[in-house]
Amino acid sequence: MLRRVAFPASVAALYLALACLRPGQAAHALRSSGHTLAQLAIPLCIALTVMFVLNLFVRPAHISRFLGKGAGLRGIALSSAAGILSMGPIYAWYPLLKDLREKGASAFHLANFLGNRAVKPFLLPVMVFYFGWAFTVVLNVLIVLGALATAAGVSLVVRTNRGV
Repeated sequence: MLRRVAFPASVAALYLALACLRPGQAAHALRSSGHTLAQLAIPLCIALTVMFVLNLFVRPAHISRFLGKGAGLRGIALSSAAGILSMGPIYAWYPLLKDLREKGASAFHLANFLGNRAVKPFLLPVMVFYFGWAFTVVLNVLIVLGALATAAGVSLVVRTNRGV
């Protein structure tokens, strides 16, 4: 229990000390924290809603079938597409990915998801405008291939360290 409270309590104590010493800076810091929280609210709510729905309807056997070690090309396509389509800050997705891992998703598919987040479909027209079609296509194909290579490396290291 103490570990869960230690960090928030220390941050609150720092804010309180700052408020006593420099009220103007404390108010500015609090506004900045509120702004960051507001930016995180929607992605965190989406990730938590997805986690709730997954826990409600999806069983570990489903996760293992779609994102487990034997998922094959379907699992690669699913984790790649999910990474490409995911939005918001990456750390908002960590709780969901942890939950998926605990339900049987492989390190390969989780790393592939994270690697493919670098492809942003809504920015592709802007990239084409500034850099042209050839650059955009080659860069994004290499990002996807790099995500697969990184996922393979992560999977190998995790498997080796776990003794699996």
